[in-house]
Amino acid sequence: MFLIIWRFLTIILVALFTGLEFAHALELPAKMQYDGALYVTIQNSLYRYFGAPGPGAFITVGAVLWAIALTVLVRKRQAAFWWTLAGTVCLFIAFPLIYFLRIEPVNTVIEQANAGSLPSNWQQLRNQWEYAHTTNFGLSLAGLSTIVISVLNDSPGHKNLT
Repeated sequence: MFLIIWRFLTIILVALFTGLEFAHALELPAKMQYDGALYVTIQNSLYRYFGAPGPGAFITVGAVLWAIALTVLVRKRQAAFWWTLAGTVCLFIAFPLIYFLRIEPVNTVIEQANAGSLPSNWQQLRNQWEYAHTTNFGLSLAGLSTIVISVLNDSPGHKNLT
């Protein structure tokens, strides 16, 4: 029963993380059309709950940590292990790797800007931030998908997908 609950909670956290990244991906086409002043204003007001200290940070970190723990928990269950590991690797690439290499550096610069004082390279920063989040959506969706497959693959009566 413990493993069932852990899997369920992991899937919920990873689904919420995927949802956060999906929101960013859906916003990309509109935000690529904004002028610098509007873009900076939105960045500095809309995303308060996506990152620290808001619930978005808890969800993101929680999803990765719970997936890592799930990988350890299913390490002896061959039907689930490799799918779970693949999902965890996807999540780990999205956060912390892409986040701290591509997204957080932009956050640091944009947080210091305002509509009247834009960084000279704001468009490059915008592109980096937007495309990194879109990449993270793909990675988090792949992570969610493979973790769900690991559960289905390890269920009694189901033919293994490996």
